[in-house]
Amino acid sequence: MATLEISGVDKRFGGVQALRDASLQVESGEVHGLLGPNGSGKSTLNKILTGAVRPDRCTIRIDGRPVTIDGPIAAGRHRIAAVYQHLSLVGQLSVLENLALGVESDVAGWLTPRRQRLRVQAVLERLRPALEPGVRLDTRVETLEPGTRQVLELGKAVLRDPRFLVLDEATASLHRDQVALVFSLVRELTAEGVAVIFVSHRMEEISELCRRATIIRNGTNVATVDVAATSGPQLVRLMVGDVPLADAARRPTAVPRTGPPALEVRDVETSRLHGVSLRALPGEVIGLGGLQGQGQSELLRAVFGADPIRSGTVVVAGRPVRPGDPRRAVRAGLALVPGDRSSQGFYAHRSILENLSSVTLGRRAYGRLVLAMRRERAMAQAQVQALQIKIGDLSDPVSTLSGGNQQKVVIGKWLPAGPRVALLDDPTKGVDVGAKAEIYAIIRTLTAQGVAVLLNSSDDTELAALADRVLVFYEGGIVTELSGGDLTHDRLVAAALRVDTAETVEAGR
Repeated sequence: MATLEISGVDKRFGGVQALRDASLQVESGEVHGLLGPNGSGKSTLNKILTGAVRPDRCTIRIDGRPVTIDGPIAAGRHRIAAVYQHLSLVGQLSVLENLALGVESDVAGWLTPRRQRLRVQAVLERLRPALEPGVRLDTRVETLEPGTRQVLELGKAVLRDPRFLVLDEATASLHRDQVALVFSLVRELTAEGVAVIFVSHRMEEISELCRRATIIRNGTNVATVDVAATSGPQLVRLMVGDVPLADAARRPTAVPRTGPPALEVRDVETSRLHGVSLRALPGEVIGLGGLQGQGQSELLRAVFGADPIRSGTVVVAGRPVRPGDPRRAVRAGLALVPGDRSSQGFYAHRSILENLSSVTLGRRAYGRLVLAMRRERAMAQAQVQALQIKIGDLSDPVSTLSGGNQQKVVIGKWLPAGPRVALLDDPTKGVDVGAKAEIYAIIRTLTAQGVAVLLNSSDDTELAALADRVLVFYEGGIVTELSGGDLTHDRLVAAALRVDTAETVEAGR
């Protein structure tokens, strides 16, 4: 019998049926994958388990006994904890205060700060290899990098001593070393009997970590499979049907490009970058490779003017762009899709219409002063149709959309501006394979229109498929350039790890 079972789950949000007779069973000591496209109901099912969402109908059993979970406190009593892609940490509080929040140590109702500090310190040391340098108990969380915050979110869950742990896209913002530590910690927990529900859009993570996986589509169960006995293409077909993802991502036959560059970066220095230079021609996709956190995101922000530049020059279509000035960057033809879409890419509580209008609103206003709502709605509806964004109504908050559709809104707000250069920071992170294929198609459309693309991606396979050239970063500088026949997944990994590619090829023979 399954240790945890949820069955007969129905949930409707207004006119949207999020779940219909959905179910999930997970056994003690198991890592169980939960797969499906964005918007399929995975997160809703997990939030019902953790008490964050109340179902219209469901039955939950633990060790065969029916239980009621009507809120997070009830979930906590049953030792159910969760780590989501969107964090629950409080930026103004310290690491100690965040990790202890809700599980403060006490004796007979009296707080015991010293005991609490020792418990949190023990978990922090366990996570230390995946944290940025200098993280202490009194460090304010808002000063930390997104990956470090995500790892701390896991520590917060571990401190709750869970029997059941939900990891809902918890690895999406992590680099390889951090993912490795999370996997190691998960294996330790399952060895102790903890049951883990694992959601990820990275198929290699599912294959490495999960014994079984349940696939849901459109809120309904499709299958539960043995992961080792199911190929990647079979999993994809179960998730979304036959999506031509490889064809969507594959580079077309290389076409020689000539003429003046759309973008030149000359000897750019920042607090993280050291003399970075590159040239991107119109219609070219330049990939930014290497281990994540080596300066790729910093370069995109510096080019856009969001981060200060100590020295160096950014030139768009032959004209220098004033450093540190995003408004001038936009006027010059630069567009930035940031890595953290929820905090930097859109206004979560504003409507889809307002988000799609945000970059080019003044261009359609009468005299650039009076809003023309008919024009705004026409523009927004055109982007929704062109990008196949699945929405209820343009007036709905963008936060109601699935991750893939949110990302398409972030990209779509730039398209009416007619950018010369698109700066894409891990644009397919945390989206399903169907949305990935659609984002790849958007990139192809941009390059066909002569837009140069700088693409940072945490997926080496994606870089090998999409980019004309890949510049491999290491400690804030470009150390290798790969193109043509050298641009393969194996060589990208070897270059990122600073391994001699000739030795790697020889070893593989």
